[in-house]
Amino acid sequence: MEGLGGSCRSNENKFSTRYNPVIGVNTQTIFKKSASIFLTSLLDVNMEQQLLQLLAETQSPVEGLRKHAESQLEQLYTNEGFPISLASIASHNSVPLHLRQAALLVLKTFVLAAWSPQHEEFKGQVLVNDANKEQLRHILLELATNGENDRKVQSAASYVVSKIANADFPDQWPNLLPALLHLIPTSNDAQLHGALKVLGDLVEDGFNEDQFFKVARDLVKVVYDVAINESRKTILRALAVSVFRASFEILQMVMEDHKAAVKAFADEALNAWSPFFLKTMKLPLPQAPKEDDETRDKGVAEEWRGLIALKLQVVKTLMKIRTVFPTLLTPQSPLLFSTTWEELSSLQAPYHEMFINDERQGRLEDADGLPYTLDFLVLEELDFMQALIRAPPVRAELEGQLKTQHGANGAQESNWLMEVMKLVVGYAQITTEEEGLWDIDVNIFLSEETSVTANYTPRTACGDLVIKLGEWLKSTAVEGLLNYTKTLFMPPSSSWKAKEASLYLLNQLLGDFHDVDQTISSEVANGYTDFIKYSMHQDDIFLRARGHLIAGMVTKTAGGALDQSAGSFMESSLRAISEDPSEVVRVSGIRVLQAYLQTLPRPTTQPLQSSIINAISNFLSGQDLSDLTDSDDLIITLVETLRDAIMVDTRICVTSSALDVLFSIASHGAGNFQLAMLVTESFEEITESMATLGGDAYVRLCEKVLPSLTGAFDVGNLTQENALTNLAADLLAVLTEHASEPLPQGFVSTVMPKLNRLLLTSPDGELLRPATLAVKHMLIHDYAQFFAWNDSQTGKAGLEVTLLIIDRLLGPSVDDNAAAEVGGLAAELVEKAGSERLGPYLLQLLRAVAMRLATATEAQFIQSLILVFARLSLVNAKEVLDFLDQVQLPSAQTGLEVVMSKWLENSVNFAGYEEIRQNVIALSKIYNLNDERLSRIHVRGDLIVPESDRIMTRSRARQNPDQHTIVPVPLKILKVLIEEMSSASGNSRSIDAAAAAELADDDSDDGDWEDEPNILDLGSASVRQDLMSMADGIGVYNGRQRDDETQAFLIDFFRNAAPSPQFADMYHSLTPDEQQKLSVAGQL
Repeated sequence: MEGLGGSCRSNENKFSTRYNPVIGVNTQTIFKKSASIFLTSLLDVNMEQQLLQLLAETQSPVEGLRKHAESQLEQLYTNEGFPISLASIASHNSVPLHLRQAALLVLKTFVLAAWSPQHEEFKGQVLVNDANKEQLRHILLELATNGENDRKVQSAASYVVSKIANADFPDQWPNLLPALLHLIPTSNDAQLHGALKVLGDLVEDGFNEDQFFKVARDLVKVVYDVAINESRKTILRALAVSVFRASFEILQMVMEDHKAAVKAFADEALNAWSPFFLKTMKLPLPQAPKEDDETRDKGVAEEWRGLIALKLQVVKTLMKIRTVFPTLLTPQSPLLFSTTWEELSSLQAPYHEMFINDERQGRLEDADGLPYTLDFLVLEELDFMQALIRAPPVRAELEGQLKTQHGANGAQESNWLMEVMKLVVGYAQITTEEEGLWDIDVNIFLSEETSVTANYTPRTACGDLVIKLGEWLKSTAVEGLLNYTKTLFMPPSSSWKAKEASLYLLNQLLGDFHDVDQTISSEVANGYTDFIKYSMHQDDIFLRARGHLIAGMVTKTAGGALDQSAGSFMESSLRAISEDPSEVVRVSGIRVLQAYLQTLPRPTTQPLQSSIINAISNFLSGQDLSDLTDSDDLIITLVETLRDAIMVDTRICVTSSALDVLFSIASHGAGNFQLAMLVTESFEEITESMATLGGDAYVRLCEKVLPSLTGAFDVGNLTQENALTNLAADLLAVLTEHASEPLPQGFVSTVMPKLNRLLLTSPDGELLRPATLAVKHMLIHDYAQFFAWNDSQTGKAGLEVTLLIIDRLLGPSVDDNAAAEVGGLAAELVEKAGSERLGPYLLQLLRAVAMRLATATEAQFIQSLILVFARLSLVNAKEVLDFLDQVQLPSAQTGLEVVMSKWLENSVNFAGYEEIRQNVIALSKIYNLNDERLSRIHVRGDLIVPESDRIMTRSRARQNPDQHTIVPVPLKILKVLIEEMSSASGNSRSIDAAAAAELADDDSDDGDWEDEPNILDLGSASVRQDLMSMADGIGVYNGRQRDDETQAFLIDFFRNAAPSPQFADMYHSLTPDEQQKLSVAGQL
């Protein structure tokens, strides 16, 4: 008791000291500290309440409220308590789940912006002190791994941890990985889930190559122990395998620099994991759960989902290894192939029951992003089977079996090829879900049929597999499919879905044949005719539709063998458009007509031309055209078929409603970029064809279309339908480009008043560009009629109107993109009007072009302006230089300095054969002047490449802009012309011997597998990095096509220039690569 009392007295003394002046304690200070602690706690509570309110508002459907809340959150970044409060909110189980997730999402954004300069999203100031960083690391790791939180919260927390680790591990957070590796073997399931999530995010986002190699073996061993531990939940074992797979992403990215070490590690890892992979693939699935039980978190449903997820991760990992290290899998490929085949065969019955006969929900992933439905597993294994078929040992064994079976039993007997066809026909059948969707929305059916959908399913995977078989076995693959198809159409008859699937696969196979100009034998083609006729007359709409579609594909690839039967098939499809009760069949009929119109001889198709156009017109009349704007694939199909029908004999467009139908479709879908482009391209084909028929045909075409086009300008202006006006301008540009010479009488007076109004008032670049082109084309084809025209409203002549248009387009109110074609118009006006007509306006015009060139940034616009001076230089280069030297620009530079600088910096990016040729000749003439003024002007020379092996990210590129050498204009002209000579030869990009050897070495690692997978894994970090590099303009295969005329001119230029002292002086300033190009061309 005394001890207890002593303790009490001791505490009593502690409290009493605050009031005891003898001890010398400053009571005011103590009160201030207490108040500070209390105030801090109060502020933390207030901060959390404020954040909860803002987080709730970020979820609001009201945009204004949501944007305001997001802005308020950003303003709180500088508050030291901000990240701690977010972490605190995420840690409270009493807070609603969606707000906890939102808090972690905001915290992740904050970490990227304000934690460390190592993050690309860093905003320039670290806003978290070291003490708070330590606290946050502890809170978040605990949140991600303590096993007491919802899995979604754990996942979000682990993602923030990985972002922090990306900057802090290992220097500021050395115990992170040891803590995880220590926790995983002894953790319960909930803790294991969190630890694996953090580890997975670390592997995907947090490690650099050096860090990974230091811990790789320990890490792989830990996840391996989890994966093989059958006492663990299978879904957690699947998560462990996904972490192992993610490690191959790092290996793929660093393989080039650490090839030997990476291969050794991968070989060691695969040897350990391979038995587990094979054992897992062979595990039988439990009985499929009933639909009502599928989502339960215990019992059969949980085991079903977990085992599917585990198998799927195993196959994904094998696919990744095959991509990165194909030689490692080559020895095991026959065993993997047979295992995959057996697995797919065993899965077919439950797959049919769940998806072909029933309508179970598929394509599902859990909160960790692990797919767990059977359709995903089937899809992955079909892709793996497709990859394994390309492995040399597998291919050799299968080829041997095929030869043996064919020789012993004949082609009709069952062999592995027929068994594969049986397998893929089983998985290629239309699912119940697809059947319902396609019947409701024919546009979805068409998107699947045209392969423009992003929906990759077992059906499409089977099509890809059959295509690969066709690329390998050629006609043997078609014969194998035909032999199996015969068994489906024989009594006892199989289901309509099986028949349809066999014809669908044939469609995919023959489509690939057609793309490479490969044909099928007449025996095969005729072997399918009975199946086609049978299918066209069945009650099942999708089999009936398939009958029509496959008839066209067989016709396209039969090399004329089916031309007689194809005529009747074509007429059947034409009748189906108007008579069949199913929209799917009617649309299939419209689509397949393209095959006949493109393949069959004109005497067969021309008699049906009017009927086809009428059928399309009647089909459209039964549609609500306003609804077609949401049916991209249908509307594209209609336009393509209509175009092909018109192109049989384009004269029909002036005697029928064909163009009226085309314009009607276009007017209702003008805002659809793909449709507008297709309509424009179709109209261009028609116009070109009519123009070749002579001036009278072109006049009749103009009489037919000009009222519609000029009327569209008026309608678009009244209704503010900019897309319609823009499309009309595009079509008018096409019409004028292919115009007869001279233009039809009255053409300019019909078109120019509306174009003039648009060009002087519209700010829309999509309208101004084609409108400018139309004016330019009229000048090209009939400048006499153009200059003779007078604007009835202003009384101005065509020349003055054009000068006003050019002046407006060169002005500051019109951006580069909108004015992109004004240079071509100005050059044409100068050429056609001449200095006598233009008088004093010529110098004003050229000065305006030079001034606008000084500020231009868009490549196409810069090219069009430069070509004004280039074309003038072709006639008199010295006069151009004299004029430009006299022009003083607001920047205090002369026009000569600005124009030559922009000209030479952008020449190598010019597009168009004629434009490039004009530019090359103009520069050669300027060089030959040997003008001293040019030697005094210095411009950008060669790019200075920094010596660094670091990956150049966007942020680093912004911090380290490109630098160039500075050279005089004559030297730069030589550099440009040397590059143009190399480009004209078709060898604009060369690979040195060392690089070629390295590429050869890389190629030798593929184990002679046929090719790489043809599907990009957009989840792959290495793939994303490659795509980003491409997006940043890093590419080596963008050279120009061969241009013999330009190359011959430049060879002759250098031959004449080489003996001159000026050239000799500058030759030594050329780079070794440029000197080599001259040597290769035989000039030096």
